[in-house]
Amino acid sequence: MRIARSMLDQIVAQARDEAPNECCGIIGTRNGRAVKVYPVRNAAASPLRYEIDPRDQLRVFEALDDAALEVGAIYHSHTRSAPEPSQTDINLAFYPDAVYVIVGVRAWRITDGQVSEAPLEVEEG
Repeated sequence: MRIARSMLDQIVAQARDEAPNECCGIIGTRNGRAVKVYPVRNAAASPLRYEIDPRDQLRVFEALDDAALEVGAIYHSHTRSAPEPSQTDINLAFYPDAVYVIVGVRAWRITDGQVSEAPLEVEEG
């Protein structure tokens, strides 16, 4: 996935604003390029895990459909650990085609419980 530095900066700012809790959101993509960042509420309001608020998820999925975008990535922050998928992250990775970005910043593919680092190309802009 390719993402503009300005979008990555937006995600990092969200993580700082929501600390000490984890932040979360969805990145809409087209042809492997990030087009729009959709910050969402962490319904868990926890520094140890995230849960995308179901109403926000529905709102974002409708916006993605309207804009003909894909769920390219799901992101969240780790406030007390390295930016590597936790067992909880692995267990709750329900979108095998999405990249999972953990603010720190690293990206991962999580498919059927298997984790591998995914390339994340940051572009100026």
